[in-house]
Amino acid sequence: MSALEDYQNDDTPNPLDVIETLAAANDWLFDRSANDEIHMTVEGSWSDLHICLNWRDDLEGLHLAATFDMRVPAGRREEVGRLVSLINEQLFLGHFDLWRHDGALLFRNGLLLTGGAQATTEQCEALLALALEACERYYPAFQFVIWAGKNAEEAIEACLLETMGEA
Repeated sequence: MSALEDYQNDDTPNPLDVIETLAAANDWLFDRSANDEIHMTVEGSWSDLHICLNWRDDLEGLHLAATFDMRVPAGRREEVGRLVSLINEQLFLGHFDLWRHDGALLFRNGLLLTGGAQATTEQCEALLALALEACERYYPAFQFVIWAGKNAEEAIEACLLETMGEA
């Protein structure tokens, strides 16, 4: 059987169809480059986020990776690595990664749908919302370390400070 016949005969629901509908409903720029991959650009308060979602049919898993328009200079990677560790201690789901070879920062998370489970709109919304929330919350901490020369502890304290009311 050809790959096209496999695709046409496959009745396994693809959660990227749900993600694509959500992206269109939110007016996010997206590109469905393949049946198992979608790329989106989402405007954040601090920076645009580039989100890539991949569906692995064999694992029945959806993987999300979100990146900033930011690279960590080689001289700050060790301190940013310490910050990533402190941030990840605070997260219930998902995690940040620092790619040492190019200094890219990523937020990653996944959704397992084993046993033929179907992704709901609510699950996909929550997956995206969690990524956006984490990236928005911790972006300033990364900036404090990279550009202001702060250490990881100073940066995490500053971004975890809860403000009351509005200025």
